Amino acid sequence: MHDDSTRSLPFPALRRRGFLAATGLGALTLAGCGGGSGSDDGAGDGSPKKGGRLRAAFAGGGASETLDPHLANLFADVARAKALFDKLADYGADLSAQPRLAEKWEPNKTLDRWRVTLREATFHDGSPVTAKDVLHSYRRIADPKQAFRAKASLEPIDLDASRATGERVIEFVLKRPTAEFPNVLAAFGAYIVPENATGFDKEPVGSGPFRFVSFTPGRSAVFRRYDDYWEGAPHLDEIEFVVANEESARVNALLGGQIEYAHELNPTTARAHEDKGQIEIVRLRGSAMQAFCMKTDRPPFDDERVRQAFFLIADRQELVDGALSGAGEVGNDLFGKGYEYYADGLPQREQDLDRARALLKQAGAEDLRVTLDTSAVAAGFTEAASIFRDQAKKAGVTVEVRMGSKDSYWSDILDNGALCCYRSGAMPIEAHISQRLLTDSTTNATKWRHKDFDALYQQAQSTRDRTERAAVYERMQRRLHGEGGFLIWGFADWIIATARNVKGVDTKAPANTLDWARFDTVWLA
Repeated sequence: MHDDSTRSLPFPALRRRGFLAATGLGALTLAGCGGGSGSDDGAGDGSPKKGGRLRAAFAGGGASETLDPHLANLFADVARAKALFDKLADYGADLSAQPRLAEKWEPNKTLDRWRVTLREATFHDGSPVTAKDVLHSYRRIADPKQAFRAKASLEPIDLDASRATGERVIEFVLKRPTAEFPNVLAAFGAYIVPENATGFDKEPVGSGPFRFVSFTPGRSAVFRRYDDYWEGAPHLDEIEFVVANEESARVNALLGGQIEYAHELNPTTARAHEDKGQIEIVRLRGSAMQAFCMKTDRPPFDDERVRQAFFLIADRQELVDGALSGAGEVGNDLFGKGYEYYADGLPQREQDLDRARALLKQAGAEDLRVTLDTSAVAAGFTEAASIFRDQAKKAGVTVEVRMGSKDSYWSDILDNGALCCYRSGAMPIEAHISQRLLTDSTTNATKWRHKDFDALYQQAQSTRDRTERAAVYERMQRRLHGEGGFLIWGFADWIIATARNVKGVDTKAPANTLDWARFDTVWLA
């Protein structure tokens, strides 16, 4: 659908019956009202209580959804995956790798072999998590016939040479010294599955805090507490993930008592309900990168002068104020503001329309017309597209805004089009580079492919001294700042809403980190 109209109006309200019909959960949802079955071992003193089903609403991916954790891409996918499965490590709130199934890791002196010891954990069928399961999982991810997201992150591992040296011990042999190998273990999508796993949508078996009950793609998934979880059984009896792509549907369902957790609100909605007593608003400050993605392998963005002009067209403060209602901070065309290795010494880029017009003239693109793909799939996307369209007009560029499907937007934009709205949750800068900016990265949306840049990444990986490693990362970021394909205009607050009886939701964990969308530590008061 093509739409070059002005900023979108709020979604129409969806009544309770409409929400239940849209998710297909009428009888099931009503039967599982929050705080339902289960004993209450709390003493009214704020301590965690056992029991009940929590219903969490996320935007989803339609009928193509899967529970295969190695295909997890949307936030709904990741929330379901981390409930059913575990990784060897995960990112803490500070983006450092925290041990999960891996009890410890130890490098040799040259950093090209790492010994990982697993903790004692079991899969949902009672079988132990072993070194063979880990190697099977990583080899599945690395299969050249597949396009699993974590493949690029696992690239440093020589999986043919790596081996199990005990039931719970793996010796990872690396292709080159890698100082930040724990980040590989925590990579987005690097979940551990049983060696004998054959499918994931019928009765998937993981080692996570919840075990499978049912799954209907594009509608709902129900998981039940796994009592033998290695970190302790969850407080909840069950967690139900429901799909509601419209933000208004999520909010109305929360206000109507049909769900207890609504993922991702826009700032205007959050302000309307904050401190009103009906629901709780959780703000994860500056958690989400907001950007426009320019594909560097095709016209007009295969000319770096055009990319540089677009950097200068953007009024970042106007985008933050308009698209995010001020709930965020300006970006500087680099991922990971505030994270380790972020190049904060580079000058903040400002709008310069005269210079932008001059660059476009040099590139022979004075009367440039370009299509900007966007969707209501994420808060602020349609607003940002409209604002940037108006900014570009001042530089003589005609931007046509094209609305895409909420169900397929992320897969559609990966290879199609030339310019699109883009966002990301938190991850280390190293992981952002490995998954999105290397020649063989599986989610390389900007099509940034430069062998010398790949070589710099490998150099950074292999550099033992942190100061020297930071210098290499800064060199890479200077290049991205000057000629890359990500126009990163802001960092948005990530906003979640819950019912007032939901307790234990982490208020500091950025999206994509260990304690974000983590429901084994949540309870219903």
